[in-house]
Amino acid sequence: MPRPTTRALPTGCPGYCETLPRRPESVGAARRLVRVALAAWSLDDLADDGELIVSELVSNAVQHARCRSIRVTVTRPETVRVRIGVVDKSKRLPEVKEPRDGDENGRGLALVGALAKDWGTDRLPWGKRVWAELHGEEHA
Repeated sequence: MPRPTTRALPTGCPGYCETLPRRPESVGAARRLVRVALAAWSLDDLADDGELIVSELVSNAVQHARCRSIRVTVTRPETVRVRIGVVDKSKRLPEVKEPRDGDENGRGLALVGALAKDWGTDRLPWGKRVWAELHGEEHA
């Protein structure tokens, strides 16, 4: 079983990533990673939405991907723009569903879409990255 690892990204825009086991317990570690990254960048105002978004993305990967581990990334392409991503080895793209009354599942991506400034999926040769962006406030 892979061990969780956290590291700062060495090139490109600032960022953090962590490889986690594909288990429900990894949601908590992903939430902590998002909160730590946002605090390091003084973007604490995005932490609550960021935690909800990463929770949904990791939960989807845990439920649908068929691999032992997932990778969570938090990058900062611009001063107040943050991109949260979850990479897995499944090539199956996420689907936004219309949950019916009484359904306990199926609302995650709708929630991501409501909270995020933008979101999407990048196809990768070995799977996909599902990501969502949050935009903070410019501080003078």
